Amino acid sequence: MSGMENVSQMQSRLLTDEVFASEFLQDLSITVTEMFRDPGFYRSLRENVIPILKTYPFIKIWHAGCSTGEEAYSMAIIMQEEGLYDRTTIYATDFNQQALNQAKKGIFSNAMIKEYTANYQLSGGIESFSNYYMSDYDNVIMNQSLKKNIVWANHNLVTDSVFAEVHMVLCRNVLIYFDNNLQNKVQKIFYNSLINGGVLCLGSKESIQFTDLHDKYTELDKKQRIFKKKY
Repeated sequence: MSGMENVSQMQSRLLTDEVFASEFLQDLSITVTEMFRDPGFYRSLRENVIPILKTYPFIKIWHAGCSTGEEAYSMAIIMQEEGLYDRTTIYATDFNQQALNQAKKGIFSNAMIKEYTANYQLSGGIESFSNYYMSDYDNVIMNQSLKKNIVWANHNLVTDSVFAEVHMVLCRNVLIYFDNNLQNKVQKIFYNSLINGGVLCLGSKESIQFTDLHDKYTELDKKQRIFKKKY
């Protein structure tokens, strides 16, 4: 794709061409996601986490590795349905700037709406999913009311440190691509970001079992890997 004859040529250009280096990094980024991905996870959020969040006068949520934003909008919908969105700020971060730019627009393919609607219903949604977007030919545009409390920001879990002090961290289907040392480093970032009693949401494919912090949390949902930071 780069038009180069070998890896050595590419290596030289990566070291001298900032634009090419950025494009190369974006191409290595994995941006597979969907609205209400793994509906059982979101159902567990409603049952096990929302009651905790309701005890706070304001709520800060960090969605690390948000990709193109579908799951951040999913979280916004849940908070709106639970009457919490007006006092919630969702920090949605990723190192892929192109994905973040798409996420900010909140424009997604109409072809995916049937699947997203099914996910929403299975997750315990209480409204008609069509209430949350407008159709525009081949695309749908998420409502402005969902965008108002989402802060999109570039953050690299590998090279950056604590992003903010938050009540909940969501990071699903990201750490599976990291080796043990890097997972340990990132888990420390999450731990230091959470308030005491804060909630860490990893999803069914992740684990803290082999990290230095496995005994620093209590388990809220074993299957969905949802944990509460000990006081």
